[in-house]
Amino acid sequence: MKYAIVTGGTSGMGLGVAKMLIEKDYYVFTTYVGPIFTEKIDNYEAHPVDQTKREEVYDFINYVKSKTNHLDCLVCNAGMSIRKSFTETTDEDWDKQMEVAVNSHYIMVREFYPIIPAGSRILFTGSQMAVHPHATVLAYGVTKSAVCALSKNLVKEFEGTGTTVNTIIPGFVATPWQNEKPEEIKQNIYKKTAIHRFATVDEIVDAFKFCIDNSFINGSMIEVNGGYCYK
Repeated sequence: MKYAIVTGGTSGMGLGVAKMLIEKDYYVFTTYVGPIFTEKIDNYEAHPVDQTKREEVYDFINYVKSKTNHLDCLVCNAGMSIRKSFTETTDEDWDKQMEVAVNSHYIMVREFYPIIPAGSRILFTGSQMAVHPHATVLAYGVTKSAVCALSKNLVKEFEGTGTTVNTIIPGFVATPWQNEKPEEIKQNIYKKTAIHRFATVDEIVDAFKFCIDNSFINGSMIEVNGGYCYK
């Protein structure tokens, strides 16, 4: 049995990636925040973990280590966006967003490093906000830029092992959160995207699957954005 972690893996892209890994015969551990996750899925464990709290991250790491001596895939998907203007964003707001997207995932890779076998897969979820800055979510964009830098730097740490490290950079995806946006805002986003729609979750999951299946994709930032900002 192969083992995987997907952070933020109970909804949207995270859940889609988790289910794809289960189909590929992985046993998946996932973190989440919010309402209790009640869906029953074979070979899947959902753990409430607030990744802004470092002690909860370490508790989760220790739990996974108690269940397996090898981790074959780590998908660092969780992120946090506090939608405030630049001048209204507090130190606490900044720290929380960095802690979830960057710090907690750095800690996980470091702590799991001794049990990550050769030929494993490490994947990060980036964001178009790291590529095309957005005035109302500066901190979030910076966290995702840091995710891309972390991913590329980790390639050297796994050099010669066959373990690959890549980042998938989605465009706008038809998740429940995006679908709840007012129609006017959605239409404005469509107009900026050459395909004139949001991505489906499955279309983003396919990019993760590609990186898992292809052992030569390494250190790549793969944008799946439908031609966003093509104008």
